Amino acid sequence: WMRRETMESADAVARLWSQSGAAIARAGAMLRELNPPFIALCARGSSDHAAIFFKYACESLLGLPVVSVGPSIASIYQTPLRAKGAAMLLISQSGRSPDLLALAKSAQAGGGKVISIINDAQSPAAELADLTIPLVAGPEKSVAATKSCLSSMAAGLGLLAEFAGHDGLRKALNVLPQDLTSALSMDWSALPQVFHPARSALVIGRGMGLPIAMEAALKLKETASLHAEPYSAAEVLHGPIEIVHEGFPVLMFRQDDATAPSLDHCAKTLAAAGAKVLATGRELPVAPAAHPATALIAAMASAYLAIEQVSL
Repeated sequence: WMRRETMESADAVARLWSQSGAAIARAGAMLRELNPPFIALCARGSSDHAAIFFKYACESLLGLPVVSVGPSIASIYQTPLRAKGAAMLLISQSGRSPDLLALAKSAQAGGGKVISIINDAQSPAAELADLTIPLVAGPEKSVAATKSCLSSMAAGLGLLAEFAGHDGLRKALNVLPQDLTSALSMDWSALPQVFHPARSALVIGRGMGLPIAMEAALKLKETASLHAEPYSAAEVLHGPIEIVHEGFPVLMFRQDDATAPSLDHCAKTLAAAGAKVLATGRELPVAPAAHPATALIAAMASAYLAIEQVSL
C-alpha cells in the first residue's frame, strides 16, 4: 500500500489544483485581508512535517513568523489561546484527532481564524474551520502516510503563493505533478544498499529541507524499524557527529538555495568522519523542478519509494 499510494502522488496533486484551486485562492485572499501578525500551526505526525515545511517557506519568503502550538495546551492544560487577529493552519489526513479539534476551537474562541487542509472533507476539522482546503488525495490505507503528506505540502505552498502573490511559486506548483512523475522513476537504489544493514542513521536538511528530513526519518523508523534521527546541518556537527563511524549512513536533502553551502560543508565534514553520505542532487538523482521548495517535495516522493525498499 505504501508503494501504491506513493505512485498516486502525482495524480493526487493534479486533483488538488483542479478541484481545490478555488479554495486555495480564497484562503490566500482571507490571509491577505486578515494580515495576521503570525500564523499558528496545528498538526501531528507527517501532517506536522508538512506544517513545518509551510513555516520555513513562509518565513523565508515573507518574513512572517509561523509558530507551532502544542495541541496539549488546549486538550490537556485547557489554557485559552490569545489569538486575536491571528490565523491558524490546521493540517490533518483524517480531521478527527480530538486534540487538534480542541486546539482549533480554542484559537477561534480566542479571536483567530482557522484554515484547514484536510483529506477527509466531511470530517469535524473541515466543518469547524473558517475555510477548508480539501486535499482530495483519495483514501489512504497505508499506515505510513505518503500521498496525503506530499499533497499537504503542495497545498501549503499553494496557499503561500496566493497569500504572497508569488507568480514564480505558482508556476512551479503548476508543473509539480510532472515533477513528481519524474521523481517516481528516479534510481535511488543506493539508499537501500547503504541503509539496509544499518541499525542507526542520520537524516540531514536545512531550512525548508529540515521538515523533509524529519519526514524521511519518521518513515525509516515506522516502516524499517531503523533508528533514524533528523538534524539541521547547522546542529549536527555540534555533538551528534560523535556517533558517526566508518560507513555510518547519512541521507541529506540538499536544495539549490542559500542553504546549499552549509549543506555541502556538513556533507564534507561528515564524510571525513567516516560517514557514507547520500545527498540529493549528488549521489541521489532528483527530478528537475522550477523552485527549491517543489524540488524538495519531489525528492520526498523518491525517498518514499527507496525507504519502502529498505523496509522490504
